[in-house]
Amino acid sequence: MNLKSIPLIAITFLALLGACKHPVVEDKPAGFVLTDTMLSHTGFALVTKQKVTSEMKFFGKVTADEDKLVEVFPLVGGNVIDVNVELGDFVDKGKALAVIRSSEVAEWERENIDAQSDLQVAEKNLKVAQDLFEGKLNSERDVIAARKDLEKAQAELNRIHSVLSIYGITSTSEYIIKSPISGFVIEKHITRDMQLRSDRSENIFTIARIDEVWVMVNVSESLISRMQEGLSADITTLSYPDKVFHGKIDRIFNILDPQTKSMKVRVRLANPGFVLKPEMNTVVVVNYEEQQEMLSVPSEAIVFDNSRYYAMVYKDPSHIETREVQVHQQTGKITYIQSGLNEGEKVITKKLLLIYDALND
Repeated sequence: MNLKSIPLIAITFLALLGACKHPVVEDKPAGFVLTDTMLSHTGFALVTKQKVTSEMKFFGKVTADEDKLVEVFPLVGGNVIDVNVELGDFVDKGKALAVIRSSEVAEWERENIDAQSDLQVAEKNLKVAQDLFEGKLNSERDVIAARKDLEKAQAELNRIHSVLSIYGITSTSEYIIKSPISGFVIEKHITRDMQLRSDRSENIFTIARIDEVWVMVNVSESLISRMQEGLSADITTLSYPDKVFHGKIDRIFNILDPQTKSMKVRVRLANPGFVLKPEMNTVVVVNYEEQQEMLSVPSEAIVFDNSRYYAMVYKDPSHIETREVQVHQQTGKITYIQSGLNEGEKVITKKLLLIYDALND
């Protein structure tokens, strides 16, 4: 053996021996675990079975409740000398809306004065007749006739007072149009110096209370069978796109419009703050229950990624499964599941995307 090769062999042997004593270990990433802090900010929901609720979408229009609406007509003709309100104003019951100077009112006032005079004369005639009767200067028949004349004069004055009360006339030749209810002026067809005919058939004001309103919806023939009173409806408007108003169908008009071949349905809803105005356009979503039952989860428990739907099934902080699911339909805040989940399983709702990305990136 060549002695010069011994050191090289020894060095090689020592190197191999050192390699055996210190093996190379690969670093493996630890599994995802939901920390206590993250767990406290994570929301969950159980997979439950319930009847499928479907939606129907329509376009509608806000209208005032006709049971809380009054049209105001002029009871006399004449010249409009003052108008005290504008469209959109709120008025209290009895507030003066407009003032009309009218010859008809002047004539009634003259009749009122004449009736008062006739009553005074009849009272005096009755007193004279009674005095003469007590003095044996006339008969009882004269007293009875005088009393009848007094009753007629009193009845005529009462009639005129009733007319003046109905028309709201107190004196002079002015007729004051007063609001019959408290509400908003939603129509106004009168201006200062306008001449009103006594036979006018159109209203001059419309006063409405809008603390509760209607939304009128046209329903096509294909959807009529699904309509029924009591169904809930969600209403949105262009004016308040982020606000949803809730109401119910309270009337179905069982007549089809011959031109549109649609049926009108009325939704009644509260209007706090009077934010819904008559003539506003709305989108109406009507919810109805179908006969079938399906598994359901909150819509916020579903992730849509790469054209597929996923749910995060939670078992414990270190066991969270990404599960592909088949969605039957999504209705508002509820998603109905055709397959992929089991009843009673717990799915993540809050912080869902954060956990999904951590497990699937």
